[in-house]
Amino acid sequence: MAQKRKKTSRAQVSSTRRKKRGILNAEAKHFKELLLEKRREILRNVSEFEDEALKKSRLDASGDLSSMPIHMADLGTDNYEQEFALGLMDSERKLLREIDLALGRIENKTYGICEGTGKPISKARLEAQPWARYCVEYARLLEQGLATESEE
Repeated sequence: MAQKRKKTSRAQVSSTRRKKRGILNAEAKHFKELLLEKRREILRNVSEFEDEALKKSRLDASGDLSSMPIHMADLGTDNYEQEFALGLMDSERKLLREIDLALGRIENKTYGICEGTGKPISKARLEAQPWARYCVEYARLLEQGLATESEE
C-alpha cells in the first residue's frame, strides 16, 4: 500500500514539473507553425508598406510633377498616409521581434510559461496570441502599472 502512494505521489510531482517546464512537444509544433505563419504574413505586409512608402518618395525625389498634388490639403494627406504607413511598419517590426522571441522560447523549452509569474499561460491565450509572454493576470497588472515588464 505504501508503494502505491509513492507512485501516485511521483506521478503528481512529475505532472506538476511538466506543467512548469512549458508545453508538450506536439503542442510546441502547433504553436511554432502558428508563429511562423504569422511571421510570413507580417513580412509580406511590411514589404507592401515599404514599397508604397518608397514609391511615393521616389516619385518626389525624381521630380515627377505629374504626381505632384495641386492643393496643400493633398500634400497633408500624402504626408499623413506616409507617416501612417511608417507607424504600421514600426508596429509590425515590434511584433516580429515578439514572434522571434517566442520561437526562441519554443527552442529553449520555456514557451507557455509566464515570464512574470512562472505559471503556465493558458492554451486559449496562446491560441489567440501565440507570442504572449505573460499570463492574463500578469498582463493586467502590467496594463495597470502594478508590475514591470521583463527585459529580453
